[in-house]
Amino acid sequence: MRPQGSGQYWMASILAVIFLVTSLNAAETVKVFLLAGQSNMEGKADQKLIDHQATDPKTKDFFKHLRTGDSWTVRDDAFIKFLGRHGRLTTGFGSPGKTGPELEFGHMMAEKFDEPVLLIKAAWGGHSLYQKFRPPSAGMPTAEILAAELEKAQAKVKKTNEKRGKNDPLPTMDQIKKVYGISYRNMMKEVEDTFANYETLFPELKGKKLELVGFVWFQGFNDMFGDHAPGQYASNMKHFISDVRKDLKKPELPFVIAAIGNNGSKPAKGGMLAVSGAQMSMNEVPEFKGNVKAFRTDVLVDKTAEKLYPTWKKNFEAWKLVGSDRPYHYLGSAIWYTRIGHGMGESMLGLMKQENTP
Repeated sequence: MRPQGSGQYWMASILAVIFLVTSLNAAETVKVFLLAGQSNMEGKADQKLIDHQATDPKTKDFFKHLRTGDSWTVRDDAFIKFLGRHGRLTTGFGSPGKTGPELEFGHMMAEKFDEPVLLIKAAWGGHSLYQKFRPPSAGMPTAEILAAELEKAQAKVKKTNEKRGKNDPLPTMDQIKKVYGISYRNMMKEVEDTFANYETLFPELKGKKLELVGFVWFQGFNDMFGDHAPGQYASNMKHFISDVRKDLKKPELPFVIAAIGNNGSKPAKGGMLAVSGAQMSMNEVPEFKGNVKAFRTDVLVDKTAEKLYPTWKKNFEAWKLVGSDRPYHYLGSAIWYTRIGHGMGESMLGLMKQENTP
């Protein structure tokens, strides 16, 4: 029987115990996000550029939330594995010497959750959804399409052999077929390997349980080309989302799509319009309502870099202070990639909020 007049004490004690138990449970779990795609998911903002803009009076406020004093924050509550590299989240986890959208996205997730955050990034430049990322349930292209692809590949080798006096073997149909889905399979292997070895890769997470809670897709450039890829993108994307969820045993895994927008301020045309439209159409698929979100990346364009790019060769000293790559890599703009990372984060948190709403 509790002493009279001690109700507030007991209530405070109970709340303290609840808070402690909740904190311990949260600390035992790691929120895992899978980030996949091609070169733009790799990230192409040069380190020299982002270092400059973080200290330039005109742009430093944009990056200050990613900094601690005069240095980039190295988070102790957010971790990343990108193929052969792994560590605490900071700059430099894009292509070698570069940073991508993972920096802003990872910071947002770490700020939101009490649990540690782990990003698994599986991205390879030049890989299309039509071919290398092709999901299993999409099946193979028709026999006619594969035959035409084989004929073209063999003709290329024959031409090279004649030109260089070589006798390299001609490609076979098995070799043509083997490429389809190879990046999808490698993506799943990245997840499997990380879950199997995370305590070695990240000693700070030893003893904790990984929980896959979200998927982010940033891809599309190579599907703009060819006779088949643009028109089949929507179908392949639906198969992809469904297969990812099935293979990862997460039937309603929140799925964010950063729709291709290399066109920036200019209207998208041709293959880019077809692919971006297919990606945005995922918002209208009934079975994806509330658990898939596609957003536009062209509207997030870094207009300063965009304006200077046409004359970058003549104005290189000025250009290197705002951009570091070509339009297909979002001008290598640290600002544009960071805005995209923020869009990914906002979209993901929106989906997760809906997921947790009764």
